[in-house]
Amino acid sequence: MKKIGIISKKNRKEVLEIIADCIPWLKKQGCTVYVDRDTHLQTGDVEYVDREKIAQASELLIVFGGDGTLLSVSRIPNADSIPILAVNLGGLGFLTEIRVDEMQTVLEKVLAGDYEIDRRIMLDVTIIRRGGSVETTHSTLNDVVVNKAALARMIDLETSVNGQYLNTFKADGLIISTPTGSTGYSLSAGGPIIYPSLNIISVTPICPHTLTNRPIILPDNSSVSVALKAHNGDVYITLDGQVGFSMQEEDRIEVKKSDKNISLIKTPFRTYFDTLKEKLKWGER
Repeated sequence: MKKIGIISKKNRKEVLEIIADCIPWLKKQGCTVYVDRDTHLQTGDVEYVDREKIAQASELLIVFGGDGTLLSVSRIPNADSIPILAVNLGGLGFLTEIRVDEMQTVLEKVLAGDYEIDRRIMLDVTIIRRGGSVETTHSTLNDVVVNKAALARMIDLETSVNGQYLNTFKADGLIISTPTGSTGYSLSAGGPIIYPSLNIISVTPICPHTLTNRPIILPDNSSVSVALKAHNGDVYITLDGQVGFSMQEEDRIEVKKSDKNISLIKTPFRTYFDTLKEKLKWGER
């Protein structure tokens, strides 16, 4: 593993300093380093590559930033084909597990082939407009959310699984989540925490009008269809909280497990349960 790609959170001086220190060490290990062209280092001793092409040129991708940075990286071409070492420079860090002071130790293990991979499923989301025309298909690592604008009334979302009618949720919205996304918006809406390596999909209503409408867990071979039946105001489809589309009455989305998955390098210093306890403050009073 000698071709290393680097992508970072933009416009952060401390991030650039960390990367500038990391690159000479990687070169001493005999690595060729490719840096995202949007990362403006004060050195010419690197090869800059467009973000859309950097995964294709690399055998390992190092991502410096928070969970949001990693979510954006998961959607670039070929990100699903190589392992990703995510260094946490953000807040929560459910996805970006590696701390800056652990990075070199972990990199030494990775370059020696001594590491474990955590494979995370992704979802493919197809937007189908009223009349049946397919507008677009995207992949998402965390979740796909259908929700109303701030001043809109509740919306009616007719939901089916594998062609079988499930329910028409009268709610503020609906979250369809991977296990990775279970600690995000889904958790805030009352959804369960799901162990990240499980191959399942969760469907969680947002503030449902009927309180007995609760989250449901589905097998990962499920195809979930959500059609907008009635609304009064703007409604949006949002992928990973980063990519958005408007939704009109009788539009629908089809959500299913993607052929892609993301391979995250595990930290050797903590378990997933350690991360939960730290980030969610379990055990504190």
